Amino acid sequence: MSDLLNLNRLIFFTAVVEAGSFTAAADRMGVAKAVVSHQIARLEEELGVTLLMRTTRRLHATEDGKLFYQRCVLILREAEAAYGEMSLRNAEPSGTLTLTAPLDYGAAVVAPTIAEYRKANPQMHVDVIFDDSVSDLIAEKIDLSIRVGWLSDSSHQARRLGTFEQILVATPAVASGIATNLSPADVAHLPWIANRALKNALRWTFSRGKEET
Repeated sequence: MSDLLNLNRLIFFTAVVEAGSFTAAADRMGVAKAVVSHQIARLEEELGVTLLMRTTRRLHATEDGKLFYQRCVLILREAEAAYGEMSLRNAEPSGTLTLTAPLDYGAAVVAPTIAEYRKANPQMHVDVIFDDSVSDLIAEKIDLSIRVGWLSDSSHQARRLGTFEQILVATPAVASGIATNLSPADVAHLPWIANRALKNALRWTFSRGKEET
């Protein structure tokens, strides 16, 4: 018996039993009669038994052939079910997706997007962590992280979703006490709060004309 199971030969054999002849089986499968005959001969050779009794009018399965046919039907049915199941899994995502995103962006953009995603993929379960801290994706088993800023680990795969501007802002109370015509050097001496999520949170460059600080 061959070390490798050839499912195609099982398909040829069941087709012959069901069709009643090599010719009818060949027509059903869209191949030449010689191909069917060859596959059955190889199958009987591998098994070491006679599966079909050939008469001038019709083929009949032997007792071994009848038993083997029943087993083949079950095997091919299971194989077809396995293929179908995998095709459905590939066509319709299922499982759990864990992602993290900043609080503000997550509430404004990510949450509505997840709602739409769940409608389109009802078999998916989504765990969301809204947090402004930078998570360890590996240690915390996070599948996807949406972040504002730069990658802290260049080994991660990333895709840019958009761009943002870096600007200075002040409360009305603070702004009212600042002169309007400030030089870059003046700005550097103002009290300020840094956003450490930025790449160079503690180093800013200001320029006006040729003046830079």
